[in-house]
Parts: sequence; structure tokens; C-alpha cells
Amino acid sequence: MALISVFSSLIHPQLRPMVSKMTLFDALIFLVIHAVDKLGLWHRLPVYMGLAYVGMRRHLHQRYNLIHVGSVDGKKYDTQAFNYRTADGRCNHPSDDVVGSRGTFFGRNMPPSTSTYGLMDPHPSVVASKLLARKEFIDNGKQFNMIACSWIQFMIHDWVDHMEETDQVEIEAPDEVAEKCPLKSFRFNKTKKVSTGSSHLKNGSLNIRTPWWDGSVIYGNDDNGERRVRTFKDGKLKISGDGLLEHDEKGIPISGDVRNSWAGFSLLQALFVKEHNTVCDMLKKYYPDLDDEKLYRHARLVTSAVIAKIHTIDWTVELLKTDTLLAGMRINWYGFLGKKFKDMFGHICGPILSGLVGLKRPRDHGVPYSLSEEFVSVYRMHSLLPDKLILRDINSTILEHKCLPVAEEIPMREVVGRQGQRRLSKIGMEQMMVSLGHQACGALSLWNYPSWMRNLVPQDVDGEDRPDSIDMAALESNMTTHLISFALLYQRDCTRTDARILGQFTETGREVSRGTTSSEETC
Repeated sequence: MALISVFSSLIHPQLRPMVSKMTLFDALIFLVIHAVDKLGLWHRLPVYMGLAYVGMRRHLHQRYNLIHVGSVDGKKYDTQAFNYRTADGRCNHPSDDVVGSRGTFFGRNMPPSTSTYGLMDPHPSVVASKLLARKEFIDNGKQFNMIACSWIQFMIHDWVDHMEETDQVEIEAPDEVAEKCPLKSFRFNKTKKVSTGSSHLKNGSLNIRTPWWDGSVIYGNDDNGERRVRTFKDGKLKISGDGLLEHDEKGIPISGDVRNSWAGFSLLQALFVKEHNTVCDMLKKYYPDLDDEKLYRHARLVTSAVIAKIHTIDWTVELLKTDTLLAGMRINWYGFLGKKFKDMFGHICGPILSGLVGLKRPRDHGVPYSLSEEFVSVYRMHSLLPDKLILRDINSTILEHKCLPVAEEIPMREVVGRQGQRRLSKIGMEQMMVSLGHQACGALSLWNYPSWMRNLVPQDVDGEDRPDSIDMAALESNMTTHLISFALLYQRDCTRTDARILGQFTETGREVSRGTTSSEETC
């Protein structure tokens, strides 16, 4: 690896051990990727060059950044007997009945650090107050509306939730920012660390949701959850007469996942319950011999696939908004030969030409499937939420700037939790959906974290309110700090440089977030 040693000065010290273990081919790919990243060019490249970059980066991640946590203790089973989605995610991998099921470990994309050096410096409350707290609402224009904002919570509740300890820990704001914090201190249940039984990574965290794309957000994550939402008639799920979710005697919605819900999230749950029931009607019409169980199983497969497709080639490409990512996500789904070829001939040419969807066997790259801790961290997007919901008058015949006139502005606090369920019932599905479609969501930027979420009542997995309010901005800063603590090992050696960069970033960030910085100025 003499060639790599020549370029070692250009490679971050913490990456050098990994690069030294790479094959010559992979090391050369790494140097190309590293150079493009240093120059900040990938999203500006022509589409085919951008696809080559993304393909090379994915190749490296698949070989060096998929770390299994725990042991492989599943067993083979009769796949023909389980050609449907099970309630707890078992028997969905063809060679292991446990992989991807509820209660399995989160994976990792990088080895965790056990060091606590500099872990609370800066303090999470300082980060929340000085870098995250919203000063004025910044929207993202026409790129993303509130339906898209609701969608990502709809997805997260389908994928991930950490098992928690019963004991609580406390975060207390330091004096320098205490006056700016709605909560001077708050308590929360920390993530439970579970022994993996492995000498490689001794502890890990368990996922209490099913990490498959199986629609568990409306179907539930276990047998009890599944029974709660089913009617056991014609394969259908429970839905109220007004097209919204039913509620139990406590006012908690009846759906697959009811923790920390709000009106927009519950609206999408109701929408896809109706989609499931419509699929059941279609199946019963063309296959009248199917009983309740088979109708339910087939409708769940169809509805889950629709959800996965929307997220892959509709939602994600709008979030990232580049031609390269649009092409890349469609290639993931259809392959290089495209939709028309796949619709006509099926999946006959492998993942590159025909896409990942439709493979006869999963491609796990030598690591059992899971969602990773780093994946969870990336999907913390609460800055998308505004301070108020703008309700539109859907009965008006007068348009204001091509939009329906505003009927009411509702503080977001009033559409969260059980209060939000009551408000949604009064608004109705049609008016809420139209209103969300007309309203831009927040931008993913600094100084745009919703202030109302800094004094928020969280819920248990059963939808019951917890007794203690939390500061979500500080809590998320604390979680992310623990996740990336490995990066703090060298923080003190770079204090002066970091301070200078942070100062420049802060000033530029203020201008960009307000839309006052031109492309010439940022360059």
C-alpha cells in the first residue's frame, strides 16, 4: 500500500487505519470519494458522474460500514408457509426467522467509542439554546409541504424505537443558558443497554419496532397490536365513520403505533388504513374465495409496498432535490433499464439493470439486516415542524395567490397528543389534508428548532402521557452527542481551529437561513 502512504497526509488520522485495511481497488475509490467530498462537488456533477460517485460510495459503505451487533441465532423455516408479513417481523428473511424482527439489535455504521472525554462539552442545553432554538420560523419554500413533513414521522414510527430503562436520568441546564431554557432541568428514560453476548461489541440497543418496511405503523408490532387494529371481517382494519382513526375510551387512537402522535401523523395513518381496506375490497371482488385472514395478509403486502415506493421515489427525491438522487433512487427501484422494461419483462437482469425490488434473495453484504444507530440519528428532523398550523377554508370559491383563504391559525401545541386527536376530529380529513398540502414546512437549518417542543409532554408506547415534560432540542443534542462521542477524542486538540470555523459557519448560517446570501457570497 505504498501508494496510499503517499496520500496519507490528506486522509483524516481516524480514517487511516481503515484505509490501510482496504484492497488497493477500494483504497483508490476512497481517494476519489475523499477528493470529491473535500471539494464539495458531488451534487454538482453531471448525472452519470454523480451516479458513479454515489455507486462508489455505497460500495465502500457496504464493505466497511455495516457492523453487526449481537449474535446470529435464528433458524431456517418453511418460507412457503410464511409468504406474508408476520405481526412481529419474524420469518421475513428467507434464511433466518429472527433477522429484522421486533426486539433485535440496532446495527452500527461505525464502532462506538467508550470514552466520555468531552462528552458533555458543549452541554446539550447550550447546543439547544445557541444553535438549535428557533429565532424566527424559516420555511423551505415550495420544496416540501406539511404532508411531506408528516410523512417522515409516519415512516420513523414504522421503523425504529429504542427500548428504554425504567430508571430516569436528569439533564440540568448550566447557568449560562438556564434563562433561555423553558425547562431548567428535565428527566427522561435513557436507552437500555443490553448485553449482546459477543466479545466484539459487548452492549447494544434493542429496537421495539419491526425495522422492516412492513407498515407496522398501522398494523402494529406484535400480535396484541395487530388484534387491536383488525375488524376480522373481510381482512379490513378499524376506521371510524368520518374516515379518521377510531379511539378507545381514553381517547387514544386505535392504530399500529400511537406514541407521540399529532394530527398530521394520525391523518396519514387513517389514509393508509383506508388504502388497505380499499385493497381488501378489490381483492374480494376478483378473488371471492379468499377468507378474512388471506385478504388481510395480501392487502398488507400491497399497502406496505405502496408505502415503500412512495418513500423511495417520491418523498426522498423531493427532500434531496438533485437530478443525481432522482436518477439513483429510480435505479434502486427499477434498475438502469427503467420502468417500462421492468413492467414488460419483470426482474430478469440483476440489481443493477433491474433494480433491488424483486430480487429472489436479499443482498445483506455479509451482515444480517437491521437499521443502525446512525440511521436513527440522521432522521431527527423536527425543524420541519412549524409553530402553527394554517387551516384553509375549503368551501371558499375565492383564491388568494392561488391558495384557498386562511380559515384559522392553530398553535401546534393544540394538534399534538390527545388534544390533537380531538381537534382533528373537528377539522375532518379533507380540510386537514388540503391545509397540510398548502402549507410549507420548516427548513432543516440551524436556529429553526420549534420552541414549543422544548417543553413537551412525551408518551409511553401505549399513548399515555408521561408525568414529566422534556426539552426535545436538548434531549436530541444529548442523544447525538453520545452517538458521535468518538469524534470528541481529538476535539481539544482542534479548539482554536474549531472556534474559528464555528464562528464563520455561524455568521454565514444566519445569512443563508434568512435567504440573504447570494451564491457569490457563499462561494
